[in-house]
Amino acid sequence: MTCPVIKTANLVKSYEQDKKALDTINLEVEKGEVLVVMGPSGSGKSTLIRTFNGLEIIDAGNIEVLGITLDCNHNELNVREIRRRVGMVFQQFNLFPHLSILENITLAPIQVQRKSPTEAQEKAIELLRQMGIAEQAKKYPNQLSGGQQQRVAIARALALDPEIMLFDEPTSALDPERVKEVLDAMRSLAEKGMTMVVVTHEINFAKEVADRVLFMDEGKVVETSTPQSFFNNAKEERSKRFLNQMM
Repeated sequence: MTCPVIKTANLVKSYEQDKKALDTINLEVEKGEVLVVMGPSGSGKSTLIRTFNGLEIIDAGNIEVLGITLDCNHNELNVREIRRRVGMVFQQFNLFPHLSILENITLAPIQVQRKSPTEAQEKAIELLRQMGIAEQAKKYPNQLSGGQQQRVAIARALALDPEIMLFDEPTSALDPERVKEVLDAMRSLAEKGMTMVVVTHEINFAKEVADRVLFMDEGKVVETSTPQSFFNNAKEERSKRFLNQMM
């Protein structure tokens, strides 16, 4: 790990005048790091991760992603450049139901990166193979399980060769038996050195894959530490209460 690829300074975001969704957030994510963001519902986790690619406009402070600045002025050129280099996977799969799995994955490389259909399809098949679902290429989203659809969503994000991957509770909409296959795909990405910021409640994933755990509550960073320190010896009382409930 060398220099930060994501850096925030005094980040503030408010939805209501007297309530801050993000309250003076300062953090850094290093290249190749897996940062897991945890916290109770409404703590600001999803809002935070959505600021990293301009899906949420901040009210104060600034963010640097891959050396590109985002602030309250929300420069659209900067947002587009970041989204070109940062992939994101959401709770919902957001696949186009009228397109095949292959077409879902090749759409952006062909239209945005101007890749040839042949090149885009070859890359898509390779990504589906990595996700363990190459045989599903010609099917449509409604023919796949939730876990398979989420792996397609990951493949679609990877098709643009991102330098960073953001995951916003990627398993929360899945049946319990489908969670493991998605987490396994994410583990594989981490093993290959992908920089990842993951909002999740999956404790085992955080223990096994994260380099650091960031715990949030009421829009603030309460604690940041290694998984071992956080889960075995959390420093803050609020962290301890959260873990007691989770366990």
